[in-house]
Amino acid sequence: QVQLVESGGGLVQAGGSQRLSCAASGRTFSSTAMGWFRQAPGKEREFVAAITWRGGITVYADSVKGRFTISRDNAKNLVSLQMDSLKPEDTAVYYCASISRPFSMPATMMRGNWYDYWGQGTQVTVSS
Repeated sequence: QVQLVESGGGLVQAGGSQRLSCAASGRTFSSTAMGWFRQAPGKEREFVAAITWRGGITVYADSVKGRFTISRDNAKNLVSLQMDSLKPEDTAVYYCASISRPFSMPATMMRGNWYDYWGQGTQVTVSS
């Protein structure tokens, strides 16, 4: 099992920045990639960004490209999501997730059902 704990959520004004972190523990050696998803009230969960532990290959949703940056710290088993130029439509609960499959294509890393473990989520609210 891999345990994931998100932190860094809160209230921010539109145009501002916020940084989310996800700490992984447990059987972290089985994790091959990490992703961030979000879910706004009344909407379905959507992919935000993902990164592989090995090689640091990244994938982004079109809606956040150029504004969000995902990074990882292999030594600390930590994945971060730097969010800049935030918009009110970025308001959502942000979830961190882990893939334990040995290999993932970028397209599969965008699918929620490809992930094996999920964090509890952290609320991000962007005020206009």
